[in-house]
Amino acid sequence: MRKKKKVHATGPSPVAKNSILILDFGSQYTQLIARRIRENKVYSTIVPHNISVEQIKKIGPRGLILSGGPASVYDEKAPKCDKNIFKLGLPILGICYGQQLIGQFFGGRVKRTREREYGRAELFIDDHSDFFNGLSGNITCWMSHGDYVSVLPKGFVSIAHTLNTPNAAFASRDRKVFGVQFHPEVIHTSHGTQIISNFLYRICKCRPSWEMGSFIKQTVEQIRQLVGKDNVVCGLSGGVDSSVAAVLIHKAIGRQLRCIFVDNGLVRNREPEEIKTIFRGNFHMNLDFVNAQSRFLKRLKGVTDPEQKRKIIGEEFIRVFEEEAKKVRRVKFLAQGTLYPDVIESVSATGSPSAKIKSHHNVGGLPEVMKLKLIEPLRELFKDEVRGLAKQLGLPPEIITRQPFPGPGLAIRIVGEVSPERLKILRDADDIFVSEIRKAGLYEDVWQSFAVLLAIKSVGVMGDERTYENVIALRCVSSSDGMTADWVKLAPELLGKVSNRIINEVKGVNRVVYDISSKPPATIEWE
Repeated sequence: MRKKKKVHATGPSPVAKNSILILDFGSQYTQLIARRIRENKVYSTIVPHNISVEQIKKIGPRGLILSGGPASVYDEKAPKCDKNIFKLGLPILGICYGQQLIGQFFGGRVKRTREREYGRAELFIDDHSDFFNGLSGNITCWMSHGDYVSVLPKGFVSIAHTLNTPNAAFASRDRKVFGVQFHPEVIHTSHGTQIISNFLYRICKCRPSWEMGSFIKQTVEQIRQLVGKDNVVCGLSGGVDSSVAAVLIHKAIGRQLRCIFVDNGLVRNREPEEIKTIFRGNFHMNLDFVNAQSRFLKRLKGVTDPEQKRKIIGEEFIRVFEEEAKKVRRVKFLAQGTLYPDVIESVSATGSPSAKIKSHHNVGGLPEVMKLKLIEPLRELFKDEVRGLAKQLGLPPEIITRQPFPGPGLAIRIVGEVSPERLKILRDADDIFVSEIRKAGLYEDVWQSFAVLLAIKSVGVMGDERTYENVIALRCVSSSDGMTADWVKLAPELLGKVSNRIINEVKGVNRVVYDISSKPPATIEWE
């Protein structure tokens, strides 16, 4: 299959005139800064640390934030911003490395700490007039630094200190420039959201205009203008991201959207029927349902290596989707549920010095092989914002609260070969486990809960007879973002009930175990 040049049309982007730009210097907390700003109903965008003044002027934000980062300002290749940003007259807040960069630029002195300061510290507020307005007494802050501003630049004053950091926060009010050595964006800093709010509203004079209602209205209009009279195809998986993208685009162009659901035989019980009911029945959308179970299972026969499974499933999905998309007349656009973290975590997403986290290719890498423009209406949003958007669009709870499900489906929850018989065992066991988690009122409180079919059999006794049958592992984890996770300490009574039901109701299983591994060192999925 010959690759064609990708033509990329980004999804609608909100008006940035009432926004804050975050210059990313590689901090692990940069995304948190953006989230905290949006929680204050102000739009924020993460941009490369070396963004030009001309680009900033074109965007026209209300203020700038310089993020933290792993470098020292004295490193030979330390990332620097365009010095002319300090001549724009915009309010600027430097956090950690950002504060040190400000201190150095204006003629102050940055010095190495004797020991790296990491963790909670008591912050003594010396000036409550604007940046710390509304905060009484001292607060707890979160430190993570090896350098600090030891001598203030001319025209700057200290407005807070800790026992180890005399200039934990400083200000040059004439220049509207502020800096903090601590991290107000992390939850460990008490009143961090209030501090950010003060910067947004008291110093940058922002308005609380970032909310889903205005986003929907603006995005719908931009999609209509972008698409015109052409058609759009969308790979619909039933997950919250692709579902919200599909409903939002359908709201804009109606029957010009053609959704394609590929049933690869690796989905859970009742999933295809639920997708049909929700999107054909409730939303009256064009939905092509492709039964490709035999194709996928034929290619997976005899395959046990998990990476090979993933590769086969991805390749076959591309083939099936491309075949179906060619049947749609006048199709010019491919819709995807790409989110903001996907964009940030991709290669050179911001041009920042932060380490690459992962390569992001939505819908199995389809843009690399199809000559279609991309529509990614959610690429400016975080996951929690997408769930909020889903509610406003009227998506049912079973979609909004749906736990993450791997792209390769149940194939990577079957350790070893995938077959129709093994898929049935896993589906039925998983169905029992998830249903009991729901009955216990835990489904929305945990990150993921699912069953795994192991590649071993064990000896058992059932009805006074020896058995030699399959083993099911149960996995239930708590997490905020999936990057780290801990196993959930489910009640023994609940685990006992699930085990009893699976062994009695699922033919071919005589043993159930519970996975108590955290991530790291384990991963959430087994393969």
